[in-house]
Amino acid sequence: MSRPPAPRPRPIVLGGDIGAYATARAFHEAYGVTSVVVAGAATWPVRDSRIVDLRVVGGADDSMSAARLVPLLRAIVAEEPDRTHVLLASADWLVGVAVAVRAELPDVVVPYADADVVAAVGDKAVVMAACERLGIPHPRTRVVALAGDGEQPALPADAPYPAIAKFASTTLAHDVTYAGKAKVHRVADAVELADLVGRIAATGFAGELLVQEELPGGDASMAAVNVMVDADGSVRFAQLGRVLLEEHTPSALGNSVAQVTADASVDAVARTAIEDVLLLLADLGWRGFANVDLMRGADGVYRVLEVNPRVGRSGYAPTASGYNVARMYVAGWVSPGAGGSAAGSEPELGTREHLFVVVPLAIVRRYAPGERARVRSLRRRGAVTNPLYYRAERNPRRWLFIAVAMVNQVRKFRRYHPGA
Repeated sequence: MSRPPAPRPRPIVLGGDIGAYATARAFHEAYGVTSVVVAGAATWPVRDSRIVDLRVVGGADDSMSAARLVPLLRAIVAEEPDRTHVLLASADWLVGVAVAVRAELPDVVVPYADADVVAAVGDKAVVMAACERLGIPHPRTRVVALAGDGEQPALPADAPYPAIAKFASTTLAHDVTYAGKAKVHRVADAVELADLVGRIAATGFAGELLVQEELPGGDASMAAVNVMVDADGSVRFAQLGRVLLEEHTPSALGNSVAQVTADASVDAVARTAIEDVLLLLADLGWRGFANVDLMRGADGVYRVLEVNPRVGRSGYAPTASGYNVARMYVAGWVSPGAGGSAAGSEPELGTREHLFVVVPLAIVRRYAPGERARVRSLRRRGAVTNPLYYRAERNPRRWLFIAVAMVNQVRKFRRYHPGA
């Protein structure tokens, strides 16, 4: 009896960041395929690569809009019509674009939930409300609504100062520009909050800001749960990763640069956090891959901060630890059942400890000194992966770009890290 041919999916990835490259690497590792990456510019993470077919669509402010992408995506599919095309995105707002073009591309697998669910999951106010209703630990939160008329809205009288202020939706905030813009703002009191809200209101932004209690602890208090949910709603995989170090540049504050995956078979805290996340995603009706950010409070309990509806760069941590995300996409979305159905069974939980990193290890040792022994042990075991360091790459120019990027990381940490 002959075996069915091995799948050869053709991924199309929207975005040109490290997350886009990490997704391409996962598919290349699993199936030996090249991913088509559609980006607004020839950014260094995805250029001069053997595993990426880069298509640049820059030149217009709306170059990555659904209307402009549909003809290009149709042309890409027409190049190899016998292949199964899978459309993925490396940023929250690009997930919205991918979902928006789904109806126009019936022959393309778009492994995300419906548009209304994507919008809800990407709205931190909705996520916090769901946590409150379900009894899932989360930061105390107040919401500031901006009408888009330039007027200063009313501020919550009981805001938990000092507080963290951030946009409820990163998609809505993507094109908003104001003095001092950052991913996350710390406000000490009502005066600072009023100043921040005033600057944002002046842009005409219509949407919500969250004002949340500032939880104690540094980078090591952060964690993330990566989850894959099949098209039928069955949870295929879940894994917790504990952050060792984060970025501290204003535009990227909170992005993980070093993370160790946990062994959920012996780690009760990790299992509890995973259970909370799975309850939340089921309530929201999520399908596809999700990356859920957490922070540990003074009581040792992890609190949900937000849900990122895509793989992203730290979403490569499961692949690095031996659970290839590309194979999950194929098993749960492209060829349901071929890779083993997840329906009616318990999800597989990550049990392999592995260090995912996108900066030189010297930075981790310098700015997370308490983790030096663990980093040394994982390195000796061969359990350290930087998605950019891929042996399949041969172009010297690419390796030069990576070397320059690593040097720039050293400079950024010296400038922005509070312990520098």
